[in-house]
Amino acid sequence: MITPRLLPLVALAFLAACGTPQEQCVARNTRDLRTVDKLIAEVQGNLARGYALRETTVTRPSWESCLRQTTNKKGKPVVVETLCLEDETTTVTKPEAIDPGAERRKLAGLQEQRQKLAGQAEAMVKACRAQYPE
Repeated sequence: MITPRLLPLVALAFLAACGTPQEQCVARNTRDLRTVDKLIAEVQGNLARGYALRETTVTRPSWESCLRQTTNKKGKPVVVETLCLEDETTTVTKPEAIDPGAERRKLAGLQEQRQKLAGQAEAMVKACRAQYPE
């Protein structure tokens, strides 16, 4: 339980986690650049491995313990523990074949896009720093 004396510290921690206005502005204006960087890293990894890694969602039946209401021999309602078949969903990573030529073309396009976005992001970061000096 949070005591009244600790409440201001907890509130301050939550506010600090949100970032300063300058940090929020920079993050907002560099989001596309970060996305392209992640995609470049993914394509480079695919080319280095020779295959891609794809996440897939798999649903399998699983026996789970559950409670069920029934009646006993005297006709009174009772709750009994039994096994129920429930769907269990998990995410698995599977290898997938790639076309290395297509991956290289994709990488070249992403790198070109990155250069364009980096120039835009640099200008926006300067604007954020000017608008929200720390």
